[in-house]
Amino acid sequence: MSEENHNENEQSYGPRRFVARPKICQFCADKNIAIDYKQADMLRRFVTEDGKIRPRRQTGTCARHQRELAVAIKRARQIALLPFTGERWSDAVR
Repeated sequence: MSEENHNENEQSYGPRRFVARPKICQFCADKNIAIDYKQADMLRRFVTEDGKIRPRRQTGTCARHQRELAVAIKRARQIALLPFTGERWSDAVR
């Protein structure tokens, strides 16, 4: 009995199990959401800490909307609504 309790209380340090959840493009699901370069808060969710555009496999967007997101993020960077590099690097430069 003590051996059974011991096994239940042990933590497993093996590989983590990935629970696949269905990824649905939020722009296809809700037609009212528009991808616009002026919406920096919305675009910031699709950019990593380093300033890179998140891939489709992470965000769940479809190919069409991923292309639109990339164009909008690049436009927002050009007019300084989004940084080219991540926010953590801006503190180190100063």
